[in-house]
Amino acid sequence: MIRHRLTLAQFLAEERRLRSDAPASLDGVILALALACKSVSDKIAFGALADVLGGADSVNVQGEAQQKLDVIANDTFVHCLQRCGNVRAMASEEFDAPVFAREEADAEYLVAFDPLDGSSNIDVNVSVGSIFSVLRAPDAGRPTRVEDFLQCGGQQLAAGYAIYGPSTMLVLSIGNGVHGFTLEPRIGEFLLTHRDLRVPPAAREFAINASNHRFWEAPVRRYVDECVAGRAGMRGEDFNMRWIASLVADAHRVLTRGGVFLYPRDSKDPAQPGRLRLLYECNPVGFLIEQAGGRASTGAGPVLAVQPASLHERIGFVFGSREEVERIERYHRETADPLDTPLFSRRGLFRDAAPAVEARQ
Repeated sequence: MIRHRLTLAQFLAEERRLRSDAPASLDGVILALALACKSVSDKIAFGALADVLGGADSVNVQGEAQQKLDVIANDTFVHCLQRCGNVRAMASEEFDAPVFAREEADAEYLVAFDPLDGSSNIDVNVSVGSIFSVLRAPDAGRPTRVEDFLQCGGQQLAAGYAIYGPSTMLVLSIGNGVHGFTLEPRIGEFLLTHRDLRVPPAAREFAINASNHRFWEAPVRRYVDECVAGRAGMRGEDFNMRWIASLVADAHRVLTRGGVFLYPRDSKDPAQPGRLRLLYECNPVGFLIEQAGGRASTGAGPVLAVQPASLHERIGFVFGSREEVERIERYHRETADPLDTPLFSRRGLFRDAAPAVEARQ
């Protein structure tokens, strides 16, 4: 019942009592982000009734066509964060450069966010979401620069997402595990409903856009082909494939029931080393997955260890159940084998059918 559940504000206050390193100033940022998510959720819920569906006749800095709700969600996040008092600057998928909120010495945080992930799904009423990452601002005494946002994902102070589905949920970590809060619309509060979410270490479910098969690197093709082969193949197990084309929705499924998500680098656009943005998509989702006991990777190594080179840098991203992600990383290491050539590789003319028992180890 509602009276037995903690509100988000009560949860944050409880964390401060339990942890001496949990600053009260961070609470204000989290609550401002939660307020933005509530507002976006309300607008999405009315959909066509509020005339918020369809294109905005504009493109963002990424060159992508914007939906009306992309613009509305971005404005909502900026408005809420500018007024919370503790945010020095913001970086958004929709802006070329950071938006500077204030330079006061007590504004301790930077926030990077994707205001509306999966917006191509809006018009067909599929779950979409918002993603955010909170970083420490530089010491006062100098203006904030773009470079201040270029921190490895392991330096995040907090990260989370909101998923706007049958119910609206806020999934959050402030470095103490991952916790889920469900929006109770009658009282307008996020209530703690999922304490200490954990990603199962093993799973038989994967998510990938299979239409890109011909562009994948060999380790990814190897992994997916083995999964598709099912019980008759090297893995000796049947797998299910899922793909929603909404990072938040796919991440939420992995957090709640396990599996692995792959959006790997590929050869479709050689100029791009990946499709997802490191700072405001991969890093916050990776932080959540790692805090929940899973693994987040570029495919070759930990994504949270990657040093960002630019605000909108893209990267390959693989995350989920630890055993599956570690297998994919191992396949990447094994591609250095000189026998992995077009004629003699696992997908070559002379493919070697290794015993199924080897793959089950």
